Amino acid sequence: MADVSQPALLWRWIPALGMMAAIFALSSLPADRLPFFGAYDVLIKKGAHATGYALLGWTYFHALPSRLTPAYRGALSFLMALLFALSDEFHQSFVRGRHSTLTDVGIDSLGAVLALGVTTLYSSNSSSSSTS
Repeated sequence: MADVSQPALLWRWIPALGMMAAIFALSSLPADRLPFFGAYDVLIKKGAHATGYALLGWTYFHALPSRLTPAYRGALSFLMALLFALSDEFHQSFVRGRHSTLTDVGIDSLGAVLALGVTTLYSSNSSSSSTS
């Protein structure tokens, strides 16, 4: 018998769904509606890519059942983030003034893998236990 009720399991997915919605909404903005950050424009925008997908991977990790090993949850979370990045770049190719690049998928993946590496390592080494 499962140790987590169905409603509780669904609630764990709310942050991941929120991140996916936020990424989709930002990717839907036409190029002329995006802010320009001067000399730091590329750094800020690519940093936002990495940060967004780091958060997405982290939310996937925490949404997946805790009965899975941390390594398996990390790998599955990374695969999910990678697939979302690919689908998001495809979506972006239809937005006015935007284009899709595999470089962005790489940056997205880097953000996810860094966050998931830390999360998986911490989760694997954690000596804490929860009774809730």
